[in-house]
Amino acid sequence: MVDQIITREAVMAALGTVQEPELHQDLVTLNMIHNLEIQDHSVQFEIILTTPACPLKGKIEADARRAVLGVSGVNSVTIKLDANVPTDGRARGLMQLPVKNAVAIASGKGGVGKSTVAVNLAVSLAQSGAKVGLLDADIYGPNVPTMMGVDHLPPMRSEKMIPAEAYGVKMMSIGFLVPPGRALIWRGPMLHSAIRQFLSDVDWGELDYLIIDLPPGTGDAQLSLAQSLPLSGGVIVTLPQAVSLEDASRGMQMFRELNVPILGVVENMSYLEMPDGTRVDVFGQGGGERMAQKENVPFLGSIPMDPAVRIGGDQGEPIVVTGPETAAGKALKSIAEQLAARLSVEAYKNQTSVKIEMVG
Repeated sequence: MVDQIITREAVMAALGTVQEPELHQDLVTLNMIHNLEIQDHSVQFEIILTTPACPLKGKIEADARRAVLGVSGVNSVTIKLDANVPTDGRARGLMQLPVKNAVAIASGKGGVGKSTVAVNLAVSLAQSGAKVGLLDADIYGPNVPTMMGVDHLPPMRSEKMIPAEAYGVKMMSIGFLVPPGRALIWRGPMLHSAIRQFLSDVDWGELDYLIIDLPPGTGDAQLSLAQSLPLSGGVIVTLPQAVSLEDASRGMQMFRELNVPILGVVENMSYLEMPDGTRVDVFGQGGGERMAQKENVPFLGSIPMDPAVRIGGDQGEPIVVTGPETAAGKALKSIAEQLAARLSVEAYKNQTSVKIEMVG
């Protein structure tokens, strides 16, 4: 009996039937298959994902394995997963920032846990293997240093400031530059200058994601940031209650007026789980998801109330580090994955539209 010869063409044809669930294209068309090797009855290759935080990487790997095992003569398949985060296509040359994706985390009002969400999303993305920066643009209430457990910047090595680093995340905040407890009183021009300095005078290095914690509201800081840095998109953080939703809607409208794509809505403090397993809807129920549906934007997920989240923020230990298996930790990881997936989709759309324009 003659051994079945496995050809590269047969393997690639099989992989051409496997869809990337978010981008709705097959792995071969998306050029995600690399380093294909065939030896006897064994096949090995790499799948280059669009983000290391891909929420469906398990499904992609399983579908690819099943497809290749269906090729006549193949007995074993070895797959290595890697990632190459695509750029959103927005030019950031004026700021000399090698940032592939810049995401603003916003809320219409204070007290909704926006900084907590920003910190945990940044750390979760870094845990996945991405290169992540965190810019605390909340000039009036810089909480990121406390939440990340860092109180000073490294010494300068050149003309640029070196960002602090914790949990694999590079970070910058006005909190590093002013004495603790000092009141921060900023006029518009001063604020605009500070934000531009945090972008241009800091040695961020290459980043897959720059997460930006905006101050609450719709004022000078938001306008300055949008003018200084082309944003991949914005995320709105809200509570389920009606008053918070009204303010969140204003934040969403602000993004639209600044031509910033809205990547989704996050509902924080969705419920409190009691020791007996019952849930208490402290701030109402499902308001964030209903707002997302009404505004026709993605709902990225809801985060339950958990004292450990507050304790972690006070002690500089984000919940995705100290309690990744808690309900809040799992929710924040899922939201980070959904955000990364949305950014990949937007980047793919931008690249496709550019190709169409060039052909046209």
